[in-house]
Amino acid sequence: MRNSIFTILIAAIALTGCRDEKSTSLSTDEISFSKEATGYLIKKATRDTIQTLEVEIADTDYDIQTGLMYRTSMNNDQAMLFVFKEEQELSFYMKNTQIALDIIYLKADGTIVSFVENAKPMDETLLPSAGPAQYALEIKAGLAEKWGLDVGDVFVWE
Repeated sequence: MRNSIFTILIAAIALTGCRDEKSTSLSTDEISFSKEATGYLIKKATRDTIQTLEVEIADTDYDIQTGLMYRTSMNNDQAMLFVFKEEQELSFYMKNTQIALDIIYLKADGTIVSFVENAKPMDETLLPSAGPAQYALEIKAGLAEKWGLDVGDVFVWE
């Protein structure tokens, strides 16, 4: 009798463990991109549009702190725009960010203050702006160079 109770108890514990393991594995949904605006990178000197972007906006504390963390892909025409209340020295890092990015720091009028190219995924090194900025625009790594972006070029959005 004692062995039967012990066997039932062990089986119940094992089944409970299996059930818990299954329920925790269901939270691996991909975070999808959510277009909230259309943006345009414009060459200051010629006023020509360099690139049109679908923009996801991060303007709440949670969205700003989370950014593009945990995402596994991003298209060349997608960007995330971080919106701050006023111009200030900004600094970003790549904690929990799996995609290599270019980070473009913008003044209140959308003028590029500075940018960081090819920020390494999962790196917690601080990546500061070269001056006060009110916005940060994150795009896929390598695109700032490909599009020939320069300090002084402008980003506008609708």
